[in-house]
Amino acid sequence: MSCLLNIRNQTFDWGAKTYIMGVLNITPDSFSDGGQFYTIDTAVAQAFSMIEAGADILDIGGQSTRPGAQQISLEEEINRVIPVVTAIRAVTNIAISVDTTRAEVAKAAINAGADIINDISGGTYDSEMFNTVSEAHVPIVLMHIRGTPATMQQLTDYDDVVLEIISFLSRQIQAATNAGIEPNQIIIDPGIGFAKNYEQNLEIFHRLSELHQLKCPILIGPSRKSFIGKILNQPDPKRRLMGTAAACCAAIFKGTDIVRVHDVQEIRDVCLVADALLRS
Repeated sequence: MSCLLNIRNQTFDWGAKTYIMGVLNITPDSFSDGGQFYTIDTAVAQAFSMIEAGADILDIGGQSTRPGAQQISLEEEINRVIPVVTAIRAVTNIAISVDTTRAEVAKAAINAGADIINDISGGTYDSEMFNTVSEAHVPIVLMHIRGTPATMQQLTDYDDVVLEIISFLSRQIQAATNAGIEPNQIIIDPGIGFAKNYEQNLEIFHRLSELHQLKCPILIGPSRKSFIGKILNQPDPKRRLMGTAAACCAAIFKGTDIVRVHDVQEIRDVCLVADALLRS
């Protein structure tokens, strides 16, 4: 695995520190912050808030991926995402990721100034995704999922959840490189909460270090998720901050490179302390 990835004016030195991806949902129905940043002005204000708090990457998404979410039209996703990417890129050089499974959205977002494509399907929903990313020479996040957000929680029957995640990601890494994507531009995500039940999410954390055999940077997105709510007996996602902090710390100690979170300022402190204890 190459230890360096350069995006605009930032160098990502994998293994040297934990990087923070701030979640910016341009949706009315995401599970914990739907509708909060649904306009360009509120989205840009939140982007600046996360940058000031210490985000290294902003992850912008117009399609909710909460369990049970139905897919919106291509036109609606473009109309939600592209104006926000354009507006943020006009005022900052921070790395921008776009959370999409559609090649047309990815292409439009890259043209508008996005730097990374974060595909929750691992490149399986749209056959043109890998070619689009390859032609643009941008990094891609490949996540593990079964089914779609509308069906995924009925598809949690695994013989060995971690081995099946590794097998899936290995195939998709190969497909991506076959399409011309450079190996050092591939980031992997085991997909916490996506077609996994409570016990399987915990097992992924227990065995997270096994993903290092794929020789890619690892991204984890535990922020405010239901497995934390179950542990804490806390139904309100916005009140799962300390649980998210603990999950991020555990992931960092297993070798995670990027944590994808809503609460950037607080998780920045977690990353700084965990890095000092682990990496220095």
